[in-house]
Amino acid sequence: MEGSTEVPATLRRDLEAVLMVVDQPVSEYELARTLRVPVAVVVETLESLSREYTDQERGFDLRAVADGWRVYTRPECADIVEHFLKEGQEVRLTQAALETMAVVAYRQPVSRGRVSAVRGVNCDGVMRTLVLRGLIEEAGHDPESGALLYRTTSYFLERLGLRSLDELPDLAPFLPDDIEGLDDTGEHT
Repeated sequence: MEGSTEVPATLRRDLEAVLMVVDQPVSEYELARTLRVPVAVVVETLESLSREYTDQERGFDLRAVADGWRVYTRPECADIVEHFLKEGQEVRLTQAALETMAVVAYRQPVSRGRVSAVRGVNCDGVMRTLVLRGLIEEAGHDPESGALLYRTTSYFLERLGLRSLDELPDLAPFLPDDIEGLDDTGEHT
């Protein structure tokens, strides 16, 4: 950004690549800083991409929201996406989904940040899938951090053939000893 107005030929591609992996809206400033181009050029390119996706009737949309830009499923595609995800309920869960389910089941109510800290990887996508499949649900907000909390559902118990969470086997010996000292970002408190 050092006064240069030279725009990389790969800017559109690079913006798309970044926006496909973010799980929260990203600001024009942050994108400009990361890609080392002026904010105005980033805004112009994002607006152009958004119009292009709409004109081409893509299944996704690039939207400016309060906190920045993010790729979303088009509203008219919501039913088919929901059907696809629900059809997948009968399909076996991935290893990542099973690990995430275990953390939620044994640590509930628990935030996404805490689940990610325990697993050691970002689990936002897996959490969204588990919510859509009806295996976990929102359970309020953490009073200290304000983070959204999650718990298992009655459907989870039904699928595992359990009457209550008390019937879950004891896994405490297999969990890390120091997860109680982690905050929602995965940092030790």
